[in-house]
Amino acid sequence: MEKFTAEVIPVNSRVVVDRNVVTSQGPGTAIEFALALVEQLYDKEKMEEVAGPLYVRPQHGAEYTSEELNSVEWKCSGTPQVLVPVANGSEEIEALNLIDVLRRAGANVTVASVEDTLQIVTRRHKFNLIADMMLDEAAKMEFDLIVMPGGLSGAQKFASTDKLVDLLKKQAGSGKPYGAICASPAHVLEPHGLLKGKKATAFPPMAHLLTDQSLCENRVVIDGNLITSRAPGTATEFALAIVEKLFGREKAVSIAKEFVFM
Repeated sequence: MEKFTAEVIPVNSRVVVDRNVVTSQGPGTAIEFALALVEQLYDKEKMEEVAGPLYVRPQHGAEYTSEELNSVEWKCSGTPQVLVPVANGSEEIEALNLIDVLRRAGANVTVASVEDTLQIVTRRHKFNLIADMMLDEAAKMEFDLIVMPGGLSGAQKFASTDKLVDLLKKQAGSGKPYGAICASPAHVLEPHGLLKGKKATAFPPMAHLLTDQSLCENRVVIDGNLITSRAPGTATEFALAIVEKLFGREKAVSIAKEFVFM
């Protein structure tokens, strides 16, 4: 903002609408910015229709929080190695938040396709994402964390991919961290017994599929080596909570501030 000329009136606000100009501050304000554009292009009713399924934060700019039970240290021998599987139909906001935030923190993130090609087509807007490698290749590697984005058809593909399910079961069985957001807790972790004895959350319209629904109203839930979250609007909080477990609170808060998320 210090680069503005004298003709510009600087306003320290997350989103500013001034007649035909809409401006915003950073990655952490991107959803608010987009919703403001929707309201300007359509109307408030359309904006609220779009915002509803995202489950955006009720208090923008507030410090992110998560519910943690049975706290354990997520141990890594060096740089955290993270596997993010992707499939046709994966939710783009969730996948990109995980990849971007974890890489900013310094994690080595491997994006692996469970499809027949490296190029996958995300859920809603046919956004093309190129994975780093195929899952068969990633399966030969060791990971400190395996974490899945949501998107119903993407989650269903994950659930039917035996190699990925085997990796998740091995990860959970060895006490290593694993997690999922949105549709994936309900459609991947639950049916394969990976939530047994665990508290979790999921996309609200799918939360009834969880055996234990006692913490479903929380935006991020950590139970020992498991982390789950709800929707695209909770994706940044989800990623920051993972950063906190892998790198510490100071690192997570630093990224949140860099994003103008808090």
